[in-house]
Amino acid sequence: MNKKLRFIQVGTGGFGARWCEGILPYIVNELNIAELVGAVDVNPVAHQNAIKYTGLDAFRCYTDLRTALEEQPCDFVVIVLPAHLHEYAVDLALEYNCHILMEKPISDTIEGSCRIYHKVKRANRNMAITISHRFDQDKQTLQRLLQSRQYGKLHYLIGRFTTNNRAAVSNPREYAHHHFLISSAVHQLDILRALAGSNAKTVYTQSWNPDWAPFKEHSTALISIEMENGVRALYEGSKSNAVQLNGWLQDYYRAECELASLELDHRQLTVRSDLGFPYPNRAEVPLLEQRSWTHRWLMEMFIAWLQGGEAPPNSLDDNLQGTALQFAAIESGLTGEVIDVQTYLQNRLEVADKELG
Repeated sequence: MNKKLRFIQVGTGGFGARWCEGILPYIVNELNIAELVGAVDVNPVAHQNAIKYTGLDAFRCYTDLRTALEEQPCDFVVIVLPAHLHEYAVDLALEYNCHILMEKPISDTIEGSCRIYHKVKRANRNMAITISHRFDQDKQTLQRLLQSRQYGKLHYLIGRFTTNNRAAVSNPREYAHHHFLISSAVHQLDILRALAGSNAKTVYTQSWNPDWAPFKEHSTALISIEMENGVRALYEGSKSNAVQLNGWLQDYYRAECELASLELDHRQLTVRSDLGFPYPNRAEVPLLEQRSWTHRWLMEMFIAWLQGGEAPPNSLDDNLQGTALQFAAIESGLTGEVIDVQTYLQNRLEVADKELG
């Protein structure tokens, strides 16, 4: 029997409260595959989320991560903090020889992301990023159907995320000063990579802010991506539109394949073909079933990895590719140039490596 791993939750307010309520009880109490030994939040009031939903003793709650790590030795930490604090928390976790499961993104900059990558690799620790939308039931059904080649070779992909987010400027740190591709599109670009089954080769972005939008940064983007395996992808995204066509969890993706078009829209997957039997003119595809999806499933896979299993598909290595695509797409939109994503990433990894010495 595998040893039950011990972990500390870092961040119990904000989105961390959702972890305490909906994810940790599943792992700690229902599956009983890991032990929560500590919780950290600078706001003591937020400790109540860990106490209420997981049964954690109050004396195991801390306002300082270093103190928690000193007093509650653990195998890994779960980091659910604002992105600009990620590197600080990673540094402390590595200092205490802990593995890391962290909410997306790796960092709020490509430079910080590359530094974190090198630090984790040098420390020989395992790290995964909970970029959850790709691991939802509907996207996984489409991804596995594409992987099966049931409808032939994948030709190209279309993705869309459009919504009216204009009122969100009331929270300027979270929205008003963030480029659309940071605040909203990180999940969608990651999903396109997964559906294509490849990392990005090049990206070209047209991004802008319409004159009615209250945002400081670009809130609309049209993106063209060429993957390393030759698959192309087109992405439409905006948080300045008048209506939400496809928002959070109601994604739109269309995969044009050799023998059929596969369309995912508002969690409904449809196959269409004009090629005749055995390919359907129009048919609904039932979504796959399994015991957990998104964050719960990602945490299960992470724990299995630490116990000797395979690296999960959301490992740090994989997510760094999504991060590179995201920031390369931003740079393309600002410069008007086609960006070679792998060269962009390699250059920044080399700079970070030299910076760390």
